[in-house]
Amino acid sequence: MIQITLGKKKDVDPISDPLQRSQIGWSDGLSDRQLYEIARGVWVMPGSRVERERFAVVNGGGIIRQAMEIDRLVDVRGGRRAFEGRILGPGHPVHDHYVGKPAPNGAQQNPITNFDSPLGKRECNCGCGRPISRGDFLPGHDQRAIHERIARVGTVKDFITWFDQSWKPDQDRQGDAA
Repeated sequence: MIQITLGKKKDVDPISDPLQRSQIGWSDGLSDRQLYEIARGVWVMPGSRVERERFAVVNGGGIIRQAMEIDRLVDVRGGRRAFEGRILGPGHPVHDHYVGKPAPNGAQQNPITNFDSPLGKRECNCGCGRPISRGDFLPGHDQRAIHERIARVGTVKDFITWFDQSWKPDQDRQGDAA
């Protein structure tokens, strides 16, 4: 899970801010929507782990003030990125577990940090249903998934024949090859 740690309130020029915000940072009295707009960006987010996370919590003053479900990351000016998603409210397990409580990662110098959470675990993409915290598969499960799918078609040769007859590159790839 991602923890977004906000610094103190700072007024900014909406014309120069990539998300056209007039404020960044945490202050009391923000509405849920204002806090979401402040917290969702603009961040340096290296690495692929952040792209695989489903949820983020917002730390303001050492307390989790909001939880959000991440739909996607978008690129913004200056090589930075922003979250797009939805605010989670009471009744959602992530909201209920974290909001109003001390930040799991405490105060951090880096505004974007990850932590292991018992909530929002992703499942191995092989279909086994086991939880994963990194990558797309448990070790060896990618090979298991490939071989199970080959077996559904028949032999490896049958699979290759089927694939070569079925797979059609999309228009973008055809254009790139020319």
